Amino acid sequence: MKTLIAPSILSVDFNNLQQSIDIVNRSEADWLHLDVMDGVFVPNLSFGFPVIDSVAKTTQKPMDAHLMVIEPDKYIDRLRKLGVSRVTVHYEACPHLHRTVQAIKKAGMKAGVSLNPHTPVALLEEIINDLDLVLIMSVNPGYGGQSFIENSCPKIEKLRQLIDTKKASALIQVDGGVNFETGRRLIDSGANVLVAGSFVFSAKDPIDTINKLKKL
Repeated sequence: MKTLIAPSILSVDFNNLQQSIDIVNRSEADWLHLDVMDGVFVPNLSFGFPVIDSVAKTTQKPMDAHLMVIEPDKYIDRLRKLGVSRVTVHYEACPHLHRTVQAIKKAGMKAGVSLNPHTPVALLEEIINDLDLVLIMSVNPGYGGQSFIENSCPKIEKLRQLIDTKKASALIQVDGGVNFETGRRLIDSGANVLVAGSFVFSAKDPIDTINKLKKL
């Protein structure tokens, strides 16, 4: 399949949020990635439902929500009402992961699970067939603009092997330190979806950068 690109608005200037959404709308991006942080599960706060509501009114791309929060179940119905297409929760934040995944799917959205850099892929063996997406964090979650963690590529290879062995259909999404060089390596390792924030929105031509990532 072709590589999917999901620009993240975490790194944008929120005074010019609409301009950033317009950039994504005019590009070949596939999804719009929303990093929701609560300041508890990760040490940073990002944005909440008023911002997502504003984004939902003008985005032309499916919204892909990554919940870096404790108790993500509390937010599933609100995300559904805002028109979010995909919801990804953290393995580390869900004591009853299967129940959370099923609640997302029952709400009519695609369900994903994210793994922090040092959480092993093998922990997904019993649930991989229930997932639409696995998000591998290639930086420690909580802040944009971090350096790429080199162990991410072997980890993706292990995940690809697990998906193939189990005959699962989950997409592999990667978030953190994505650029032209790391993006190519991630795709070669088995990734399907690249999330890019600061690399896109700090570029002189963000639309061209998105379109070039799409062609990797």
